[in-house]
Amino acid sequence: MVISKYPPGPDRTVFHAILSTIRQQQDRLAYLIAINRTYGDIVHFHTGLRDIYLLVQPEYIHSVLVEQADKFYKTRPFKRALGKYLGQGLLVLDGDEHRRERRLAQPAFHHQRIEAYAAVMVSFTERLMARWRHGHTMDVAQEMMALTSSIVAKTLFDADVSHDAEVIGQSMATLQEATIIQFDPVRRLLTGLSPQQRRAENEAIRALDEIIFRIIDERRAAKIDKGDLLSMLLISAEADEQPSMQRVRDEVISLFLAGHETTANVLTWAWYLLALHPEVADKLHTEVASVLGGRAATAQDMAHLPYATMIIKETLRLYPSAWVITREAITEVEIGGYRLKAGSVAVISPYITHRHAAYYPDPLAFRPERFAAGAEQTLPRFAYFPFSGGPRVCIGQSFAMMEAVLILATIAQRFQLDLMPDQQIDIEPLITLRAKHGIRMTPVQLPNPVMA
Repeated sequence: MVISKYPPGPDRTVFHAILSTIRQQQDRLAYLIAINRTYGDIVHFHTGLRDIYLLVQPEYIHSVLVEQADKFYKTRPFKRALGKYLGQGLLVLDGDEHRRERRLAQPAFHHQRIEAYAAVMVSFTERLMARWRHGHTMDVAQEMMALTSSIVAKTLFDADVSHDAEVIGQSMATLQEATIIQFDPVRRLLTGLSPQQRRAENEAIRALDEIIFRIIDERRAAKIDKGDLLSMLLISAEADEQPSMQRVRDEVISLFLAGHETTANVLTWAWYLLALHPEVADKLHTEVASVLGGRAATAQDMAHLPYATMIIKETLRLYPSAWVITREAITEVEIGGYRLKAGSVAVISPYITHRHAAYYPDPLAFRPERFAAGAEQTLPRFAYFPFSGGPRVCIGQSFAMMEAVLILATIAQRFQLDLMPDQQIDIEPLITLRAKHGIRMTPVQLPNPVMA
């Protein structure tokens, strides 16, 4: 029977609502972890005038993302903050508009197309490694971001952004920080962005627009249908009575940024975890040497790299790039025996659910074997959901998994990455889960494997 009482949570007085808001903005992830530990797997709290519900149990998550997905939209603060630089792209749209744009982009992520991207993923990784020097310290987060941005630009838009990697990385960091401020109702009301932050935000948007419109303009000038995602977007836009290159820009920037940021983050955390667990790294090197034997990896090798795949999946469990998902109820809904009014916000955190002891024994331990053949199927649905789920499941999930595994295997065939001492590794829960200060590592050249 549906009940109308609120689930457990912090005091609902105005004072505590303001206090909760302040604590969230100091560290949103730490706040969610704290209230989950204190009040359980469904928690009610306030941010300003909004009713917020933290939902941790898989059955609650399934209800929001699948069973009642049509009753939830992206939250207004999310759409307002990200819309400033993503425009009306796939990540921001809802309802029929979202379905239309998703159908348009879907062919670019067909299984056969993704397999064809493998050669680009591997060759670009080899090009990156050619710059590395044995014993030379680097920021692996920057290296992975530069690599994945080049791969997604080439595969989806047949564009070369290798010379723009630093600008893209800096712009993305600036915009993520600015976006988080927009989620803080108190700060947004009282001060918003400082003049300096506003200038930095505008400059970051301008820099990204310059890159994206350059890609679009070059393709339009060439007048060639290359059959890739950019060609599909341009054909669709030019079929309209009033063609809009802004619409093309919005989709390109949404898919470009989402397509490289998440994979770069998971690879960064994977190298960090491997450096902390040399026994896991040894198993990876053994598998890669056995399967590849010194040759370049292909899409067909994915089936023969189960341990590399397990490492990526376990990294995504501990450090899911999309660490939090928010949805706003557009009508009254029932979750877990509680009635959520229209306008209430459901907060779902893969980071928290993935570390729940009820589903993962010794949940903080890094154990790729959790994802051995058949093991994942024993988990409750939505005990593991690094790519979200339901109608809004990540359109590039297969792309991202193949990219991460092939990059991991390609690098592991040539290098071991050692963690530099005396550095503080902190997570930074912005829109994605980044390494706050980067991660400094040293590539160590491995002996050449015997050619197969």
